[in-house]
Amino acid sequence: MTDRTTPAPSSPAASSAPDADVRSMHSWLHTARFLTTAPKLEHLPPLAVPEVAFVGRSNAGKSTCINTLTQQRRLAFASKTPGRTQSINLFSLGRKGETDAVLADLPGYGYAAVPREAKLRWQRVMGNYLLTRPNLAGVVMLVDPRQGLTELDDLLLEAIRPRVEQGLPFLVLLTKSDKLNHAEAQKALSIARLQTGGGQALLFSALKRKGLDDVARLLWQWTRGWTPAPEDEAATPTQP
Repeated sequence: MTDRTTPAPSSPAASSAPDADVRSMHSWLHTARFLTTAPKLEHLPPLAVPEVAFVGRSNAGKSTCINTLTQQRRLAFASKTPGRTQSINLFSLGRKGETDAVLADLPGYGYAAVPREAKLRWQRVMGNYLLTRPNLAGVVMLVDPRQGLTELDDLLLEAIRPRVEQGLPFLVLLTKSDKLNHAEAQKALSIARLQTGGGQALLFSALKRKGLDDVARLLWQWTRGWTPAPEDEAATPTQP
């Protein structure tokens, strides 16, 4: 597989994106709007813009994270029944109605009440998406630090390891970090960094607004550092 991305810097807090300050990055994220939903991979539109996927177990705070980053209350819908949402939802980013990047909200996984067959089907869908989506520019895995990375998280990490080793940026985002004291949070962060295998890990709290600047900076850098492979240049960005 051809390396299609520029690896993210090792210390996001100490790095700076070209020609933009963090407020401009937050303003860019605020342009997010619903693009489409796809119950199957073949329903995803071919896009010539970079796409960042958000993945994680049910109840890891994925919808809250996306809504906080984009400064919108209900862009990403959090079902009252965890595991109910079983489609890939795409949100376009870009000023003046243009699309220069896309956020992909993948279904939460691992919820006990979901039938086993549905779990297996969506594990296959997510695995195929992460391995084959041509314009994938980065992956954000959301993890509740009180539980740490679970077996299902490890399986997903193994599935995308070949692309990460080829340069695909990867971030483990420890959500709900406000529920831990400082020592607990630092311990969870250290463990997550050891488990990422080439990716990064950050603490995040929607309630305390912790980690927002770092994540906004990474998303900006990932999407600006992505370049399409020659075979994808003919794809046409979908307008909202």
